[in-house]
Amino acid sequence: MTRQLVKLALASVFCCGVVSAQTAKDAAREWRVAHEEQILREFTGLLSIPNVAEDKANIRRNADTLVGMLEQRHVAAKLLVAGDANPVVYGEIKTAGAKRTIVFYAHYDGQPVTPEEWDSKAPFTPVTRAVNGETRIYARSSSDDKAAILAQLTALDALQAAHIPLRANLRFVWEGEEEAGSTHFREVLEKYHDELGGDVWLICDGPVDQSGRQSVVFGARGVTHLEITVYGPNRELHSGHYGNWAPNPAMMLAQLLAGMKDATGRVLIPHFYDGVVPLSALEKQAIADAPRNEEKLRVEFGLGHTDGGGQSLLAVLNEPTLNIDGFSSARTGSKANNVIPSTATADIDLRLVKGLDWKTQQQRVVDYIAAQGYFVTGTAPDKATLVEHPRVAFVKLDAVGYNAVRTPMDLPISQEVIAVVESARGAVVKLPTMGGSVPLEMIEQTLRTPTITVPIANYDNNQHSANENIRLQNLWDGIETMAALETME
Repeated sequence: MTRQLVKLALASVFCCGVVSAQTAKDAAREWRVAHEEQILREFTGLLSIPNVAEDKANIRRNADTLVGMLEQRHVAAKLLVAGDANPVVYGEIKTAGAKRTIVFYAHYDGQPVTPEEWDSKAPFTPVTRAVNGETRIYARSSSDDKAAILAQLTALDALQAAHIPLRANLRFVWEGEEEAGSTHFREVLEKYHDELGGDVWLICDGPVDQSGRQSVVFGARGVTHLEITVYGPNRELHSGHYGNWAPNPAMMLAQLLAGMKDATGRVLIPHFYDGVVPLSALEKQAIADAPRNEEKLRVEFGLGHTDGGGQSLLAVLNEPTLNIDGFSSARTGSKANNVIPSTATADIDLRLVKGLDWKTQQQRVVDYIAAQGYFVTGTAPDKATLVEHPRVAFVKLDAVGYNAVRTPMDLPISQEVIAVVESARGAVVKLPTMGGSVPLEMIEQTLRTPTITVPIANYDNNQHSANENIRLQNLWDGIETMAALETME
């Protein structure tokens, strides 16, 4: 839409006293086209600040920078801190006569990095590349989740420049340790309960549908972790002199893990699926209506087969998972030795769906390990313990976790959000559950407010891995989507 047409549309809207999502979208697009260099300069500056949750000094740099970015937009901003929590960045815009408060959530911390695994060898130095004729920006948190923060801020720029009035109170809540499990987020929510409440929290995290269509998601899996270590000899032994006699912990652990799933990927641990809340008819229909992307993804990922017994990807996202994040024992490749290792360790993540409790799910895994003949201990075993028991497993449980939630898709606010996003992006993919985990349970339990997720990142963004990226068009589209949501009544 040309600048003149936008002005005419705005004039028409203001005469009627109503601002449409389409008008907000058009204003956002006009602003973006005219200020792309400025937007990218601000974005790459933010990406250049390292943001691993344990790096307290740089986390504070991120937080202070974001407060300044809010204040530049005339947003009242401050840091919310509780105990040892990384700061939560908070911004608020009060709107006269508003009947509703909308909270926009994102997180500014990112996953740990291994620089040598990145093509650039520098994860916090943004690099722009063309991929299949489209521009992408590569850097840690370029998609997960600083793109969403920049989209929210740039949407404000566009609305303010076009003099488009807000109709609701807006609050911005940007967490600083989501990638570390939101360890202290509940403390912050409880301490600042009155400031953080709202009629709905819009969770701006995660990727859009693999078809490229915009998604609106009404839930997310819960998550917790555990680490399993099993033991062989108390020092590595020569595999020729002691093979067939000294037990090999790598083999023991491989056998233990293999028994946890069948050939289709279904978890065999007793009671693992007990308590799962089934999908409603509306949620099942949403999955049936969504695009089927499995064949495209199977080829893209180089998969000869998939788990799930023939179910669709979206269907199995609504089931709990047991995933091996990593497995280590002795050494491989050029550093390999002909030895029987001393230990073997696996890191496991458990994704939960609605109806499951994270502590109960942990215990089900522990009970299974014990049922396979292992003496399970919660502390590293001493020599006496190892000699006394034929098989010993040290299981280190996450002390924190959170459960899954699903907001009903037929709530009035759910339908409003769908309508607003569709007005900005066209037909959307409506999903009951996102595959990833976000601390929605903490928000809903503490603040008694529904949560709805509106992601903007491209699905192939390499989040949580090397060469994370954001497709530039996804960022541009995200700015328009955020502008439409920021003008909700």
